[in-house]
Amino acid sequence: MSEQEFLTKMKEDILDTETDIDAGTELASVEEWDSLGVVDFIAMANTVCGKKVKRDDVNAAKTFGDLYALLK
Repeated sequence: MSEQEFLTKMKEDILDTETDIDAGTELASVEEWDSLGVVDFIAMANTVCGKKVKRDDVNAAKTFGDLYALLK
């Protein structure tokens, strides 16, 4: 999955937000990024990307770019 595909999936499917996001957008600045968003991201990482992502790693992420790096 490319970075742009990831950002689109996060915006439209995971967070269902109108907020524009890019790799440098801070997670804390997006109202929809909450505990449900974390769980949905982890589920998406597992099912779509085949990655086992630890909740602690997600919680340590500061930007959407940091989340994308977890999928590499």
